[in-house]
Amino acid sequence: MYKVFVKDRPIIVSTEQSLGAPYQTFPLRTTDLKPIIKALNKGLITHVHLYHKNVEKIEWFLKRKLPFVIAAGGLVKNELDEVLFIYRNDKWDLPKGHVEPDEALEQAAIREVEEETGVRDLKISQFLKTTYHVFKRNGKYKLKVTYWYEMTTDYTGPLKPQKKEGIKKAKWKTYKQSKKALRKSYENIKLVFPEHYLTKDADHGVA
Repeated sequence: MYKVFVKDRPIIVSTEQSLGAPYQTFPLRTTDLKPIIKALNKGLITHVHLYHKNVEKIEWFLKRKLPFVIAAGGLVKNELDEVLFIYRNDKWDLPKGHVEPDEALEQAAIREVEEETGVRDLKISQFLKTTYHVFKRNGKYKLKVTYWYEMTTDYTGPLKPQKKEGIKKAKWKTYKQSKKALRKSYENIKLVFPEHYLTKDADHGVA
């Protein structure tokens, strides 16, 4: 199953022929996504499901429906097990950015983290997942496909948010602080974190 976010509302894409109420199901292969995106943005529809029987072709069809941009980023932890966040557009986010032509995804992920936060000595420990969201640029809808990697670093120097990219803050956050920050983040960013970051902490009352 895929989740393609339009703002913070997911379009569910799966091999199931129907998800039942309240979802409206459309065939992925023949459906024009632009009217659906507009209707979601206006609140005219709220639960959308796209169906295709072959899971191996779902991403291929999605990329044919909209111009797509490839990005890469990192869920970075330091030696204190703190998570690296950036603050941009009034949201807590994770560092990420466009992959340059002929650039490996892993290289792009490390480069973007370095550029957006000033953190160095990054090491990739594993691939985490791919997220999908729709954005609008120059009047056209595009699909951003972001490849996420778990990273570690022993860097203890100053953080340098990339101001020209609109990043106001770069912060290391403890587990408790990270859970709180995710309440003011994007739904697709939450998918990058382990489940326990998203559950309520009974001891501290933090979601």
